[in-house]
Amino acid sequence: MVNYCVYQDRCHKEVEQKMWEFTLIPEAKEEILLYLMKENYLNEERFTRSYIRGKFYMKSWGRNKIRQHLKQKGITEKLIQKCMDEIDVDDYATTLKKIATNYAAQQKGLQNYQKKIKTTRYLLSRGFEYDEILEVLKEQE
Repeated sequence: MVNYCVYQDRCHKEVEQKMWEFTLIPEAKEEILLYLMKENYLNEERFTRSYIRGKFYMKSWGRNKIRQHLKQKGITEKLIQKCMDEIDVDDYATTLKKIATNYAAQQKGLQNYQKKIKTTRYLLSRGFEYDEILEVLKEQE
């Protein structure tokens, strides 16, 4: 389990799912989890910060999508909120503008309002906030 945690930051839920594959008694699983936390192989905050950075800077996900996926991994809303400062506000705005511009440019043969609707839907699916999407689309008109 140490190698599993060293390879990549993991959350408690992922480690518990991996241990489920092994037939261990509950006390042994608890002992392993305690050891991993004590030795700092398993750290929820470090995992959350790493996950947020990776999904935003590598995959260009918005805050909503990142938050949703972290909740599925069992991370608390309080910790998610605390760690959202990993995303720089200027980088977020720049990324949103770039994605909106590129996607709108790909939409050929559509009226302007149709492009705006499709772009809005696409950006929402990427996890960006509706009010920020509207601001970016107003700037592009």
